[in-house]
Amino acid sequence: MKQAINKSKRSSRRRLPPIRSGEIIDYKNVNLLRRFISEQGKILSRRMNRLTSKQQRLMTIAIKRARVLALLPFLNNEN
Repeated sequence: MKQAINKSKRSSRRRLPPIRSGEIIDYKNVNLLRRFISEQGKILSRRMNRLTSKQQRLMTIAIKRARVLALLPFLNNEN
């Protein structure tokens, strides 16, 4: 009985997708990219981001391009 209740709770809770359908992963969209890097400036893992593998690859490329063009920092060592 207790397991049935827990399963119903889990299935009813839906997470929102991290990227909306209209948003395009692009190096110029800095506000979107900042959601997927840590406070230290590291790219977050796919599990933490809840992205598909294709989205994670595109996100990684976009973040690296933005870093090269100085739109995002490589490191954030502010203490």
